[in-house]
Amino acid sequence: MTPGETQPPVVLACGEVRTCLLPALQALDSRAAAQLLGVRADERVLLSERPNLYGRSPDTLTGVDCPLPSANGARIRAVGTVAAHASLTEGRVLQSSAHFRAPAAGPDHRRPWGHYLVRPGTVEPFGKLPYEAVAQGLLTGGRPGELDVGLIADGLLTRVLRHPLLDQRPPLKSRPTRLRWVALPTGRDEGPSIERFTVAEDELRTVRLRVPAGTPSGDIAGLCDDLALHDWLLTTVVRILDGIRLGAGDPPARPRHAGERPAVVTALRPAVDHLLHLWMPR
Repeated sequence: MTPGETQPPVVLACGEVRTCLLPALQALDSRAAAQLLGVRADERVLLSERPNLYGRSPDTLTGVDCPLPSANGARIRAVGTVAAHASLTEGRVLQSSAHFRAPAAGPDHRRPWGHYLVRPGTVEPFGKLPYEAVAQGLLTGGRPGELDVGLIADGLLTRVLRHPLLDQRPPLKSRPTRLRWVALPTGRDEGPSIERFTVAEDELRTVRLRVPAGTPSGDIAGLCDDLALHDWLLTTVVRILDGIRLGAGDPPARPRHAGERPAVVTALRPAVDHLLHLWMPR
């Protein structure tokens, strides 16, 4: 593009969210959450107390210059920055999220880094972007050397998990999850929708969205963060319930002593104490 030309419309947004239980015996209060999420000294952590205690780190930017994944094997070089942030819900559930948006077309040569830094969270292709093929490539995962936003999200998560505030003593057993998403523009006379939600192997979920043109990628990422949080909560509770005979007490052959809780109550108590109040979709 030459100076004065308008930026082509955004036709693709993509991201990945990592969600896990904070490895700390006690939930963090707002002051500790601000310390945990202070990944940049020049910007403050955003905190809110209603409806739940929620903290969000400032965005970090990672410069990228590499091919984009593509379902048809086409090599599409792209340059720009991927935005990432970490968040903490009720001092218990930690998430890291990385995302970018891509226009329909970009310049045919590499620009100076200043051009990309003033467009945070934007990755520009060289030439026209085959967005359907790239969307599918991003969801299925690229080859080595291609852009992987999950690695950026994982790097930020690893950095936060090393904070000295954490005693590495989680109050219950759980597994982390990954949610990988792409968003494409809606067709004419169509509203926003979730086209496909897939529970894949290795704790991976994939989501394909349709959103109105011009929807900020930060808003889409916020929706996917919330979806990932509640998917993780549901998955964790299902695992806690796995193998429990709901509606049945302890076997008659082993009578309970005074004050002893039924096995079902014992198994469910961690979920009730630490997770139940987190269920609050936006």
